[in-house]
Amino acid sequence: MENKKVTQEELLYRQSLSLQDKIDMTCEKIESWYDHWQGNIYIAFSGGKDSTVLLNLVRSIFPEVPAMFSDTGLEYPEIREFVKTVPNCVMIKPKLTFRQVIEKYGYPIISKEQSSYLFDMQRSKSEKLRDLRINGNRWGMGKISKKWLFLIDAPFKISPYCCDKLKKYPAHQYEKQTKRHPMIGSTVEESFMRRETYLRFGCNAYETNRPISMPLAFWKEQDIWEYIHKYNISYSKIYDMGYNRTGCMFCMFGVQLENNPNKFQKMAITHPQLYKYCIENLGLGNVLDFIGIDYKNDKK
Repeated sequence: MENKKVTQEELLYRQSLSLQDKIDMTCEKIESWYDHWQGNIYIAFSGGKDSTVLLNLVRSIFPEVPAMFSDTGLEYPEIREFVKTVPNCVMIKPKLTFRQVIEKYGYPIISKEQSSYLFDMQRSKSEKLRDLRINGNRWGMGKISKKWLFLIDAPFKISPYCCDKLKKYPAHQYEKQTKRHPMIGSTVEESFMRRETYLRFGCNAYETNRPISMPLAFWKEQDIWEYIHKYNISYSKIYDMGYNRTGCMFCMFGVQLENNPNKFQKMAITHPQLYKYCIENLGLGNVLDFIGIDYKNDKK
């Protein structure tokens, strides 16, 4: 089966569908993925709202499909406790800790793309690559944003490899051992990169280096919550504590785009001990100070 490209018009149309139409289309994608791999699939379960909906939909059709949770040590305690309530869910651990990753590679800041470019500038001796990161290619792509050029001389290392080392590599090992192929709950609303991936391959990317399915890709956040409330689906209580997203607690990707209170300011209230550990012990406070992002919450 070939990958199927999606046009911008098709994406907009799918995003405009009713919830029931979206459910029907998603279930069709799930069944196709299951049939193609003869049932050798799994649900990449993060404990967040999107993967919770995906888990419910997949198991409404194929109850035996296992889930896999990557226990990086960076998840909110409420997420981890919720995951423990899910049957047939294996928890895998990475070989490195977050501290080891930032010490060896650097801190994840701004975005994966910009961190990658900054990593090259801090580490590479290639003049050609360094020129690319400053000036971009002939289309102006591949360069560090002017806003973040000052980070080249930051007194700390910057790297995009946190997610790779803590989540992707363990997941690849799980897939290698089990011969199963992942379904993830990502949506195109989450990032430009995921939108581009969806437009290029559609929901089910069969012929990529790592075949992967994103059957919820065209759903919007409001659809996720409508489904949860309509079908009375249990979800992590972290969402009732003021958090809209539940990625890794200490990740700084995108924090510069958040309104106050940002994730760290919220953490100061809801998880003061973990906040103190990441800000002081892991040095995130120094990094955020250098970038110019307020992380303190004086209302606590």
